[in-house]
Amino acid sequence: MAIQVDVAVLGGGPGGYTAAIRAAQTGKKVALIERDKIGGTCLHKGCIPSKSMLRSAEVYRTILSSQNYGVTVAPESVSLDFGKVQARKADTVDQLYRGLQSLMKKHGITVIHGKGRVIGPSIFSPKSGSLAVELEDGEMESVVSTNLIIATGSRPRMLPGLERDGIHILSSDDALEMDNLPQSIIIVGGGVIGVEWASMLQDFGVQVTLVEAGARLLPGEDTEVSAALARSLGRRGVRILTSVQLQTDTFAIQESGVSIKGATPDGDVVLVSDKLLVCVGREGNVEGIGLENTDIRTSNGFIATNEFGQTTEPHIYAIGDVIGGVQLAHAAAHEGLIAVDHLSGAKPAAVDHLLIPKCIYSSPEVASFGYTEDGARTKGYDIKVGKIPFQAIGKAIVLGDAEGFAKVIADRKSGDILGVHLIGPHATDLISEAALAGWLNATPWEVGAMIHPHPTLSEALGEAMLAVDGKAIAF
Repeated sequence: MAIQVDVAVLGGGPGGYTAAIRAAQTGKKVALIERDKIGGTCLHKGCIPSKSMLRSAEVYRTILSSQNYGVTVAPESVSLDFGKVQARKADTVDQLYRGLQSLMKKHGITVIHGKGRVIGPSIFSPKSGSLAVELEDGEMESVVSTNLIIATGSRPRMLPGLERDGIHILSSDDALEMDNLPQSIIIVGGGVIGVEWASMLQDFGVQVTLVEAGARLLPGEDTEVSAALARSLGRRGVRILTSVQLQTDTFAIQESGVSIKGATPDGDVVLVSDKLLVCVGREGNVEGIGLENTDIRTSNGFIATNEFGQTTEPHIYAIGDVIGGVQLAHAAAHEGLIAVDHLSGAKPAAVDHLLIPKCIYSSPEVASFGYTEDGARTKGYDIKVGKIPFQAIGKAIVLGDAEGFAKVIADRKSGDILGVHLIGPHATDLISEAALAGWLNATPWEVGAMIHPHPTLSEALGEAMLAVDGKAIAF
């Protein structure tokens, strides 16, 4: 007998479980189908485990520089136990996983562990959908729903000729499960994932070479932020090579590790290391979920939707990494809320990806929302810019971490905030105030007029807002 629900959610990552909870809150009967563990890539193979390891790297780096704070620790007495780093990561993931399981029970959501695929309209109604779910024991289960939300996520993209083997060529999934740290590593890709791994591994004492095909790191971020991060990583010992075209046919496994050639504007280089980590983005999980049994349209390997997550099959929605766009956990969660509100007959505001804050947990941290300076100019805006270094902020000096700046971009005509860019201590926490200002369509003078407590890092944002009109006090 088929399981009949109001909403079926295919995929239990942040987008999927958030959508399931919101649907349950509206009184709908909900089934969540997940082939592995609820929490998805973010909890088990991405955001949470990597940030746990980044925290260990931060603590290790801080202890090694403790003399700067008047705390003397003999360097020879400081050591890194990578096994305990991994154990702490596992404990963190397990604690959050148990919390998610409790949330599913609290909201009465039926969780089905298995591989789900769309098999077309239900026999009960041509406007409803039917899923076939292969359970863990090999048995089949049918789920019929009025609405379906696809939230199948993404997986690491690999380069042709550099296919992962989990030993010499790693994906970010493989790197999270390393038993031991290599002495050296080549990281291919200078985007978000690449720079986070470069920062972490360098702090752990690994010799890192970061290779980017483009002209700069973090091509999606503001140019000044990219340059500042490159300088910071370089000072810490990361070897950064940009505008490099790797010659994948030259990749070789040697007794001492791996080697590969790359073409640069200054000539060819030969790169040698213990391992090679590929971080060139992610691709949507659109295969094997029955899209061929629907009229759902895909574009560039992702499911196409409207601004509410609705596909070309009106009763089917798609959210998160599988639709491309801003591939972040909080973006997926927000898209899930909007999709449920829309299918419930409410009139939610359309997803505005410009307002979604982006966070990079390297050292220094990077966070932003809205247009970059170049992006705003390209859009035709007449802009004004305010910028404040963290060196002008008392709390940053107290922390001993005053690297970076806060930058605000505003429209000269309307006064509206067009974008905010942060690089420096706790940037990923500070961006929320800026994103709220964008959501409320605030102007820089309104945010700057708000009293920011002293001494706090939040003063950097307040001062940068004032700096837009030349009224900063601290700098």
